[in-house]
Amino acid sequence: MESYKSDVVSIPCNVTTIYNKLSNPSLFASKLAAGIDQLPQEARENLEKVRFEADAIAIESPMGEIKLAVDHEQSVQDRRIVFGAAQAPVKFNMVINLDGREDQLTDSVAELQLDLPFFLRKMVEPQLKEGAKKFGEMLAHLPYEDL
Repeated sequence: MESYKSDVVSIPCNVTTIYNKLSNPSLFASKLAAGIDQLPQEARENLEKVRFEADAIAIESPMGEIKLAVDHEQSVQDRRIVFGAAQAPVKFNMVINLDGREDQLTDSVAELQLDLPFFLRKMVEPQLKEGAKKFGEMLAHLPYEDL
């Protein structure tokens, strides 16, 4: 399985709060619904394709719905959250690695793990690297304390 990682980003929040919020995606639904009017049109259109559930995130894609569910066996409290593809055309995981540095500072690295054939991997590798980077950056901007 190939792995694509983001840069390390620092989040001004304690590791336990971040872990508890990210491992329960349904918390994002109400927050997004309340502030969706303030987002750019493109972001609103993209969010219409996403559904947040208690233990999963479902995304509408051109290939059909992709469902990423929290893998509780691979996740480690306050260290690592693993979302495994429950419904997807290829096997992949979305991993969030956490490292509590101080009481109110956590370092995070987002990681995409995919099982792709060699020829396909070479075609999509730049997009996967960019996707991991943007995913990591997004984690740094989430309002953890307000969820």
